[in-house]
Amino acid sequence: QVRVVESGGGLVQAGGSLRLSCAPSGRTFIRDARAWFRQAPGKGREFVAGITWSSLNTYYADSVKGRFTISTDSAKNTVYLQMNSLKPEGTAVYYCAAGMYGGRRDAPDYDYWGQGTQVTISS
Repeated sequence: QVRVVESGGGLVQAGGSLRLSCAPSGRTFIRDARAWFRQAPGKGREFVAGITWSSLNTYYADSVKGRFTISTDSAKNTVYLQMNSLKPEGTAVYYCAAGMYGGRRDAPDYDYWGQGTQVTISS
Protein backbone atom coordinates (compact mmCIF):
# COMPACT_ATOMS: atom_id res chain seq x y z
CA GLN A 1 0.00 0.00 0.00
CA VAL A 2 1.29 3.42 -0.91
CA ARG A 3 0.83 6.27 1.45
CA VAL A 4 2.51 9.32 2.90
CA VAL A 5 2.91 9.97 6.59
CA GLU A 6 2.86 13.36 8.28
CA SER A 7 4.51 14.32 11.54
CA GLY A 8 5.33 17.44 13.51
CA GLY A 9 1.93 18.77 14.48
CA GLY A 10 1.13 20.01 17.96
CA LEU A 11 -0.02 22.90 20.09
CA VAL A 12 1.67 26.26 19.72
CA GLN A 13 0.93 29.84 20.71
CA ALA A 14 0.05 32.47 18.14
CA GLY A 15 3.21 33.90 16.65
CA GLY A 16 5.11 30.66 17.14
CA SER A 17 6.51 28.16 14.67
CA LEU A 18 6.14 24.51 13.75
CA ARG A 19 7.72 22.29 11.12
CA LEU A 20 5.72 19.52 9.54
CA SER A 21 7.31 16.57 7.76
CA CYS A 22 5.92 14.26 5.11
CA ALA A 23 7.61 11.01 4.12
CA PRO A 24 6.47 8.12 1.98
CA SER A 25 5.53 4.83 3.56
CA GLY A 26 5.09 1.45 1.92
CA ARG A 27 5.65 0.80 -1.76
CA THR A 28 7.69 3.46 -3.55
CA PHE A 29 5.91 5.71 -5.99
CA ILE A 30 6.74 8.37 -8.53
CA ARG A 31 4.83 11.60 -8.20
CA ASP A 32 6.21 15.00 -9.23
CA ALA A 33 4.12 17.08 -6.91
CA ARG A 34 3.78 17.22 -3.18
CA ALA A 35 1.46 19.57 -1.38
CA TRP A 36 0.07 20.47 1.99
CA PHE A 37 -3.63 21.01 2.58
CA ARG A 38 -5.49 21.79 5.78
CA GLN A 39 -9.00 21.28 7.02
CA ALA A 40 -10.49 23.19 9.93
CA PRO A 41 -13.56 21.90 11.77
CA GLY A 42 -16.69 22.37 9.68
CA LYS A 43 -14.76 23.59 6.64
CA GLY A 44 -13.52 22.12 3.40
CA ARG A 45 -10.00 21.02 2.61
CA GLU A 46 -7.89 24.04 1.71
CA PHE A 47 -4.67 24.19 -0.30
CA VAL A 48 -1.72 25.57 1.68
CA ALA A 49 1.51 25.03 -0.24
CA GLY A 50 2.97 22.86 -2.97
CA ILE A 51 6.26 21.96 -4.59
CA THR A 52 7.16 20.37 -7.90
CA TRP A 53 9.83 17.80 -7.19
CA SER A 54 11.58 17.94 -10.58
CA SER A 55 11.93 21.73 -10.73
CA LEU A 56 11.65 22.68 -7.05
CA ASN A 57 9.10 25.31 -8.04
CA THR A 58 6.97 26.27 -5.06
CA TYR A 59 3.49 27.75 -4.82
CA TYR A 60 1.50 29.01 -1.88
CA ALA A 61 -1.95 30.08 -0.82
CA ASP A 62 -2.13 33.85 -0.36
CA SER A 63 -3.05 33.37 3.29
CA VAL A 64 0.33 31.79 4.11
CA LYS A 65 2.66 33.48 1.63
CA GLY A 66 5.66 34.97 3.40
CA ARG A 67 5.08 32.93 6.55
CA PHE A 68 5.21 29.31 5.37
CA THR A 69 7.98 27.60 3.41
CA ILE A 70 7.77 24.24 1.67
CA SER A 71 11.00 22.40 0.97
CA THR A 72 12.39 18.95 0.21
CA ASP A 73 15.16 16.63 1.29
CA SER A 74 15.71 14.40 -1.72
CA ALA A 75 17.99 12.03 0.16
CA LYS A 76 15.18 11.30 2.60
CA ASN A 77 12.41 11.67 0.02
CA THR A 78 10.78 13.98 2.54
CA VAL A 79 8.87 17.22 2.20
CA TYR A 80 8.74 19.83 4.94
CA LEU A 81 6.42 22.70 5.75
CA GLN A 82 8.02 25.34 7.93
CA MET A 83 5.28 27.44 9.47
CA ASN A 84 6.18 30.75 11.11
CA SER A 85 4.11 33.56 12.62
CA LEU A 86 1.26 31.16 13.18
CA LYS A 87 -2.26 32.52 13.60
CA PRO A 88 -5.21 30.97 15.50
CA GLU A 89 -7.19 30.71 12.26
CA GLY A 90 -4.58 28.27 11.06
CA THR A 91 -5.82 25.65 13.52
CA ALA A 92 -6.64 22.60 11.43
CA VAL A 93 -5.65 19.09 10.50
CA TYR A 94 -2.80 19.38 8.02
CA TYR A 95 -2.55 16.80 5.26
CA CYS A 96 0.31 15.90 2.95
CA ALA A 97 -0.54 14.78 -0.56
CA ALA A 98 1.29 13.58 -3.66
CA GLY A 99 0.16 14.08 -7.22
CA MET A 100 1.31 13.65 -10.80
CA TYR A 101 1.66 17.28 -11.81
CA GLY A 102 3.04 20.31 -10.04
CA GLY A 103 1.26 23.62 -9.72
CA ARG A 104 -2.12 22.15 -8.89
CA ARG A 105 -4.14 23.52 -5.99
CA ASP A 106 -7.22 21.29 -6.01
CA ALA A 107 -7.45 18.23 -3.79
CA PRO A 108 -8.74 15.91 -6.59
CA ASP A 109 -5.44 16.48 -8.43
CA TYR A 110 -3.63 14.54 -5.69
CA ASP A 111 -4.02 10.80 -5.36
CA TYR A 112 -1.88 9.84 -2.35
CA TRP A 113 -2.80 11.27 1.02
CA GLY A 114 -1.66 10.97 4.60
CA GLN A 115 -3.82 10.61 7.69
CA GLY A 116 -3.16 14.19 8.74
CA THR A 117 -1.53 15.85 11.72
CA GLN A 118 -3.33 18.21 14.08
CA VAL A 119 -2.02 21.76 14.43
CA THR A 120 -3.61 23.84 17.18
CA ILE A 121 -2.70 27.51 17.58
CA SER A 122 -3.76 29.20 20.77
CA SER A 123 -4.42 32.92 20.99
